[in-house]
This record gives sequence, structure tokens and C-alpha cells, in this order.
Amino acid sequence: MTRYSILTDLNKCVGCLACSIGCKVINNVPVGNYWNKVLRVGPNPRQEGGQWPDVYTYFLTVQCQHCANPACVSVCPTEASHVAADGTVQIDKSKCIGCQFCAMACPYGVRYLNEEERVVEKCTLCEQRISQGELPQCVAQCGGRARFFGDLDQGIESFEAPAAPLEGDKSYEACADARIKLGDVTGEGWEYPVKPYKDTEVYHLPDVGNDPSFVYILRNEKWQGGEQ
Repeated sequence: MTRYSILTDLNKCVGCLACSIGCKVINNVPVGNYWNKVLRVGPNPRQEGGQWPDVYTYFLTVQCQHCANPACVSVCPTEASHVAADGTVQIDKSKCIGCQFCAMACPYGVRYLNEEERVVEKCTLCEQRISQGELPQCVAQCGGRARFFGDLDQGIESFEAPAAPLEGDKSYEACADARIKLGDVTGEGWEYPVKPYKDTEVYHLPDVGNDPSFVYILRNEKWQGGEQ
């Protein structure tokens, strides 16, 4: 069984919002609404009573988690919200009556009513792209290679990121300092996009019985996104 997911390496994310903007553009998301939000967590003291510069900040991306047991699907009276064969949660707009039961049931607040079309919308995990073997737009647009896409059943080590710059390219030289700095934090190079990480550094948004699919990695800092 396929279960598509996105992994975000929070040690790499710089909060540039490229994922959020790319998502809005390619999916024609209305002004004032977002399928992918970037939240700033912090600055928080590393130790109780600590003050700057002994603080840390990271950016948490929040969107539809394409849950294994989605509450939005169980409350939909018309079966417009459903789990597709690839494990993603989708909305059949021809069946949606705009009742917003799904939006109220979602524990992450990532659904909204399209006022013009009177249907509920959310992240589709760019089904129009992944069906053609492409990365979701938010992953493809990530210049820091902080976002990865793959099948949870294959393990997160198999997740894909945008292609690394080739040596000799201008982009390769421009990223030299960034590669060194990221290597200091994560201990990895371009050829190892997800590793290394410890099991204790892998997190999910709070699970209230819905089993969220998206994965977050945070090293050396305190997770503030809810349950592990």
C-alpha cells in the first residue's frame, strides 16, 4: 500500500516561504487562504531563564497531514472527502456541498471554504504532479532542500528532494558556504538528503486518533509542535 508523505528537516528550513508561495501560484489558491503555512516557533530560551543569544528558533510548515485515519473523511456527509488509492486525502468538488463539517473536524485548521465556488479546499499534495512522477510544488521549490517527498511504506530514507546542484554550475558555487554550514548542523552532504537523524529526532503533529502522515526532523533543539 502506498502512503505518500512530506518530510521537513527543520534544521534546514530558513522560513523563506518559497514553499507557501509556490503552492499558492500553482494551485491558484485564493488571496487570504493558504494550503501551506509557515509558522515561526521561537525565539525560545535553550535553558530556563536563558536570554539572547542563548535562544533558538525554527520554522514549522503546517498543511493537510494526509492522515491515515482522517477525521475530515469520517464526518463528510457526501463522501466528497475521501482517501485515494495513494493514501492521500482528496476532495471531490462535484460532491462537496460546502457544509464545512470537515473543516471543523480537522485538528490542524488547514481547510477553508472557497467563497466563490462554495466548496472546501486544502492541500492535495499536488496530485496533478505526483501522478506524473514529479515532486509536489512545495518540495520542488525548496531552495534549501529542507523538504522531501516519498512513500512512508518505503521508509523516510527513500524520500526525494530537489536535485542537488552539479559541481561546476554557478548554483553549486553559490551554495558552497550553505553546504558547509548545513553540514555542521546535520552532518550530511548533498548526497544524503535526510540522514543522519536519531529516532528521538523524528516528530509528528499531535495525533488525536487521526494518525498524521507528515514527518518532521529536528536536531539539538526542543520540539514545540505538540506530541512526538
